Amino acid sequence: MHIDWLIGIDLGGTKTEVILMDRQSNERFRKRVPTPAGDYPATLKTIRSLVLDAEAQAGSGDLPVGIGIPGSVSGITGLVKNGNSTWLNGQPMQDDLCALLQRPVTVTNDANCLALSEATDGAGANHNLVFAAILGTGCGAGISVNGRILSGPNGVAGEWGHNPLAWTPQSELALRPCFCGRYGCNETFLSGIGLSLTHKRLSGQECPDLDIVDNACKGDAAAAETLNQYLEHLARGLAAVINVLDPDIIVLGGGMSNVEQMYRELPPRLGKYVFGGECGTPILKAAHGDSSGVRGAAWLSRP
Repeated sequence: MHIDWLIGIDLGGTKTEVILMDRQSNERFRKRVPTPAGDYPATLKTIRSLVLDAEAQAGSGDLPVGIGIPGSVSGITGLVKNGNSTWLNGQPMQDDLCALLQRPVTVTNDANCLALSEATDGAGANHNLVFAAILGTGCGAGISVNGRILSGPNGVAGEWGHNPLAWTPQSELALRPCFCGRYGCNETFLSGIGLSLTHKRLSGQECPDLDIVDNACKGDAAAAETLNQYLEHLARGLAAVINVLDPDIIVLGGGMSNVEQMYRELPPRLGKYVFGGECGTPILKAAHGDSSGVRGAAWLSRP
């Protein structure tokens, strides 16, 4: 096996991306294609095709492959679970890909890939315990300890998005149904969709998340109050993590991570909720941005 090159796959709900990268973080090849949504066999074929494309660029075969998916692999059954790309749920995806590609394949949650990428050579480099959160269409997180993913025996370590938002009245939680079947999950407050829902509740207006942020920067009072509420919600969500893990650093990815004022205004809010009343945990934007997930999948494939 040629171990100088690593292949990473980021399987998303709408696009699937491959990267060919060496062990010094240098990118050789990248390609993105539409995900065949709702079609599990076609999804496997798409991944195989991208792997073969990357190997053609490397001039080598049987390269290590790591894959990040919007879900997790059960440590009990080996089947995919918790995926918002629902056609993956209940499938033995890791076993199927090993058979299809005729080699070991490592599959994990896409937020784990973000954590691994940023802990290896990103914003979390040189930190032992990295908590990396995706604030995008959904909301999830991954944990890296000493440069390795912490997944847990149930495969759900870091599933922060599907815990109820801390220090929130039950009456408020009940107003936010989640696709997982529960109410008031962090995702229903902290995703881009959650921001839009907060705006509708406060102002009565429908507005996309990034427009809300843009309007707040332009002085729109209603949008500014929505963003203020979002930062307060995020402070609660992250403080609950700090009270349990006390990570060395928190790294943020996803569309909402591009809100620059977050990094000025969020840290001072944490002390209200962190036990002891003080918090010095640094909160940084993912250094590799949208590329962090696929890069983490490549690092995942290291033998």
